[in-house]
Amino acid sequence: MKINGRGLGDHLHLITPLCGLIAAVWALRMILAAAGVPLGLVKVFSVTVATPFTVLVAVMLIYVRRFGSYTNVALVAFLLSGWAQLLVVAAIAFTALTQRQNIYTAPEFSMNQFSLTQHILGHLTFGIGFGTIFGTLMGWLLLWMLRQLPGEISSQKK
Repeated sequence: MKINGRGLGDHLHLITPLCGLIAAVWALRMILAAAGVPLGLVKVFSVTVATPFTVLVAVMLIYVRRFGSYTNVALVAFLLSGWAQLLVVAAIAFTALTQRQNIYTAPEFSMNQFSLTQHILGHLTFGIGFGTIFGTLMGWLLLWMLRQLPGEISSQKK
């Protein structure tokens, strides 16, 4: 399957560094929380914030490299959102397997009314779904705005 002449491998190649950034934020948050750093500082490193940021960077790359169009943005938003949610699910699964809480299962950051299994399912369904929808809409808006810019890059888009 190709989208605007680009396969899944091309998309993964484009976003690999961005996936690394999300993973770094995820790991740093886990490390800081485990080290007992104040929660105010731990909250600064948020996968929930890093993911839309990486979608915006990906849209800039799509635009500058003439990588594709709106459908490419939707796929990239899905891939980045899915990656972020899988990392969070891994942290929750770690808690389920070891019975050791981490920042992703701490009462301050998760809803205690759900079991760990329900929490995981929520991330795999609503987390990926809403993340993809939000990222796609935000990315489409940015791509549309970039295409409205006068100049050499935007005139060569066709």
